[in-house]
Amino acid sequence: MASETSVSLKESTVMEKREGSPESQTESQDIEFRYLELETALPTPCISLPPGPNQSPAPEAPSLEKYISPFLWPTWRKSMMTYIACAVTALAGYAAGEVSPASEELTLEWGISAVVYNLSITIFCIGFALAPMLLAPFSELNGRRPIFIASGIVFVASLCGCGGTTSFAGLCVARFFQGMGGSTFSTMVGGVISDIYHAHDRNTAMALFSASALFGTGLAPLISSVIVSHTTWRWVYFSHAIVSAAFVVIIYFFFKETRGSVLLSRKAKTLNKYYEKLEEAGHYGVILSNEEFPDEKCIRRIRWKVKSDEQRASILSMVQISLYRPFHMLVTEPVVFFFSLWVSFSWAVLYLQFSSVPLIFRTNHNFTTEQTGAVFTSMCVGVIIITIISIYQERVAKHFGLHSTAAEGRLYFVCIESILLPIGLFWFGWTSFPSVPWIVPALAVGCATMGIFSIYLATFNYLADTYHRYASSAIAAQSCCRNLLGGVFPLVTNAMFNNLGYPEASSLLGALGAVLTLVPWVLAFYGPQIRAKSKLASELAH
Repeated sequence: MASETSVSLKESTVMEKREGSPESQTESQDIEFRYLELETALPTPCISLPPGPNQSPAPEAPSLEKYISPFLWPTWRKSMMTYIACAVTALAGYAAGEVSPASEELTLEWGISAVVYNLSITIFCIGFALAPMLLAPFSELNGRRPIFIASGIVFVASLCGCGGTTSFAGLCVARFFQGMGGSTFSTMVGGVISDIYHAHDRNTAMALFSASALFGTGLAPLISSVIVSHTTWRWVYFSHAIVSAAFVVIIYFFFKETRGSVLLSRKAKTLNKYYEKLEEAGHYGVILSNEEFPDEKCIRRIRWKVKSDEQRASILSMVQISLYRPFHMLVTEPVVFFFSLWVSFSWAVLYLQFSSVPLIFRTNHNFTTEQTGAVFTSMCVGVIIITIISIYQERVAKHFGLHSTAAEGRLYFVCIESILLPIGLFWFGWTSFPSVPWIVPALAVGCATMGIFSIYLATFNYLADTYHRYASSAIAAQSCCRNLLGGVFPLVTNAMFNNLGYPEASSLLGALGAVLTLVPWVLAFYGPQIRAKSKLASELAH
């Protein structure tokens, strides 16, 4: 980086400061404030060696390595950050489905119905949906790392609360805070990836992020059913808390700040503090090029300021914007509305499987709790397969010139891949008879999951590429809708499947999914025209 390589603070110019020289008059100059960028080439401080009269030795220059642009980080550090972020995303996804295997035991113990018990999923989703609206402004002010650490502590504490509770009410309260804590590990990871990767390098990292969310969701009933079958249900939460606590420690020691504006503000404060210490030691000014005569040098007293700090509103107004803008975009931006509708439906289907899979496999195939949990292996395998496809399809698109610079280039593959969701739903419904081998509907779960993954990944990528500066609000809108609708579906699953019949209920969902697959086709053909009519999208496209 220019500021680190072209001019280093540690390589200060040795100057002999003589009485009457221009340098000796710098002390009386007014301080000039200049805007700092991460790429700004830093001027050399004017330091006299040896110190002259009324001067003391100059303080040691601060290390600015931790303030370099995250885009310029070495590959190993970017990979480490991506792996940590994806791991905690999987832990957040795991939290959604870990309650299901214990339902039969706890409904009897607490005297509640299965529908009431599924409120623990709904309440978790409410906390998961609403918390980012409040946390996002704080991440802009204080950075992503403090929010990650604080959320991790809340997440671990709530897991301990879930495992230690003796009542359903206590479980619901703990699940709400678990959703709030876990939301950071899902919603802000997309921002972390955007902080360290440019758009053209982001596909693999985003694919891994999406895979982590769905893989963790499928892994939860798989592992939890084994725990419930061989020990107490409390260890579902305690084991999760132990692993999560280990990752909070990893985050504390290895997770670096990624938000550029926060790093820039810290860099400006560090430099200004260094300049103040220099002046206290009697060394005034930095060496700059003369604006009138570029070949000549001059000495000026300067301080750095950051544009984003000046443009930043108060925390109250930022929270108001964070609460208002996503829903404003939801009702005024057709792209945000239809993508939110599409991904919310797919996420609802994902959460619906926590109830529909145990219902069908216990009823028609006499599966035990542990065997029912094993069915979710299909979901995990499906995620692995579609992740590999998503990573390599980007390279295929670039090789054949299919990947244009427009945002619509993100939609070509999902137009086909998203059809896997309705196919999987029809497949699951019409093979759910006792006479059909259990492996057939189990494979349908994996097929549907592959479609959900493609929709989830395309939504993040397309909204980020379309709205740029407003992408966080657009993504927050779909995230809120997605989690709220996902929390509602488990409450109606049993009634829908029992009243309509297994094939009919699954076919109804498949038909809705088939209709929504038109969303990427419409945007692939008419996306530029639709975006041109959007003030928020078009003003950033130029």
